[in-house]
Amino acid sequence: MPAEEVQDETAAEGEAPPRDSLFEAPPLAEQERMVEAILFASSEPVSIPDLNARLPHGCDGAVAVENLRKRYEGRGVRVVRVAEAWAIRTAPDLGYLMQKETVETRKLSRAAIETLAIIAYHQPVTRAEIEEIRGVSVSRGTIDLLLELEWIRFGRRRMTPGRPVTFVVTPSFLDHFGLESPRDLPGLKDLRAAGLLDSRPPPGRLGEDEDREADEEQAEMFEDDD
Repeated sequence: MPAEEVQDETAAEGEAPPRDSLFEAPPLAEQERMVEAILFASSEPVSIPDLNARLPHGCDGAVAVENLRKRYEGRGVRVVRVAEAWAIRTAPDLGYLMQKETVETRKLSRAAIETLAIIAYHQPVTRAEIEEIRGVSVSRGTIDLLLELEWIRFGRRRMTPGRPVTFVVTPSFLDHFGLESPRDLPGLKDLRAAGLLDSRPPPGRLGEDEDREADEEQAEMFEDDD
């Protein structure tokens, strides 16, 4: 008997067979399917040791995942390496299909509504003038919210001490409320007819006279702002 055969027989008799040899490894195509299932179901990237721990004995996760990566090239999803792990991810050029635009309805606070109304009817108006009309201070958050909504913007600075900035409404505000210009804002008569104001005139004043004067003032209060 050749020496090589004697040595192999001795080794087989003297050593326990490797653990991987207890079971026949699945075909490589089946290993790829298993890796694909693991990566698809996992919310986090999976490392090669973790793949091997889940696969049957005799499987080679590294080979299977590399073959799977090549098979997914050019497809809608790809097998990508993330640090020392692997994951299934959407092809970068198709990421826009996963985006979803939603309309978020946000209710304005009373302070924001009052501030917006003052700016709309008195523009260009400074923050100090807004506070004087409201009778209370205007928080920075209220102004920031209206700026974020793009319903107001900064106007020209006043030629007064401190050069305070003014605020005016934007085309987005007009578009949202279906107005061509700030001059189309409803007057006192319209607001009363809509039930938004008390229909009774203040003591000592005639309602129609007040409405007429207010409408005339409204037409004159808007200044063109470059």
